[in-house]
Amino acid sequence: MRGGRRRRRGGGAVGAMADGNADWMGSLPPPLRSLPLSNLAIPGSHDSFSYWVDEKSPVGPDQAKVIKRLARISLVRKIMKKWSVTQNLTFKEQLEGGIRYFDLRVSSKPGEIGQEIYFIHGLFGIKVWDGLKEMNGFLEQHPKEVIFLDFNHFYAMDDSHHHFLINRIHSAFESKLCCVECVEYVTLLYMWEKKHQVLIFYHHPLYQEYPFLWPGNKMPAPWANTTNVHKLLQFLETTLGERSRYGTFHVSQAILTPRVKTIARHLIRGLKNTLVHRRGAPALRSSSWFLWMYSNKPMLFPC
Repeated sequence: MRGGRRRRRGGGAVGAMADGNADWMGSLPPPLRSLPLSNLAIPGSHDSFSYWVDEKSPVGPDQAKVIKRLARISLVRKIMKKWSVTQNLTFKEQLEGGIRYFDLRVSSKPGEIGQEIYFIHGLFGIKVWDGLKEMNGFLEQHPKEVIFLDFNHFYAMDDSHHHFLINRIHSAFESKLCCVECVEYVTLLYMWEKKHQVLIFYHHPLYQEYPFLWPGNKMPAPWANTTNVHKLLQFLETTLGERSRYGTFHVSQAILTPRVKTIARHLIRGLKNTLVHRRGAPALRSSSWFLWMYSNKPMLFPC
């Protein structure tokens, strides 16, 4: 992993957060250990891998042709980076801080020899293999913690790329992988007894060929697609109330999404300064929904 290429901020705050949250699942009281994991509120992150993106690499295949043409200019890629980075903690730091659900988008690099797969959000991130190894290292040290890996977007990948990626997933976690089971059976006690720690959700038909890949429809993640905090909160409350009560998990995406005009108006400010500091965090934290989601409601909530 390219840790040396990114700036670290707020190390003391990260350390203090990690001290109390790295083993939170293992520290839950006995009554919660026997509840289905789908009945627990589990913190997650959005575009979880995007704490580092390579502004020197080609623009990803998830972008429109006009963006790819403009991105030949290095300044454009620098601006793209401001809007592509949605996290400032590595996988290990997120795990130590208590994050257990990870939103993952992946891609091959068109023109690159081999079948290597990378994380992608406008620009290419680290190799998926490096991220998986980092997660497994944490799990080795915290045997009662359980993570959800949601592979929900794939770009420039044919079946051979998928088989390559799936084999990487298996190599990284091996016996820690939880095979598909009735959702209501999967509790912390069940996972601990089986020595499982990882649930993989794979939004591609090839999941049917591997017993440790859960179908994507078991992890629905409705998306508000708005920059308006009040519309987002209304959407979260509505979709949580309408979710399936049995047979699936549920993701509440507590995120604001920039529109084209948002980016155009605040081009240099970037995502963090435009939607997080100015609009998102203060309004969400003061909302009744933000406080309510910390009760034992069945959902995973990426931020």
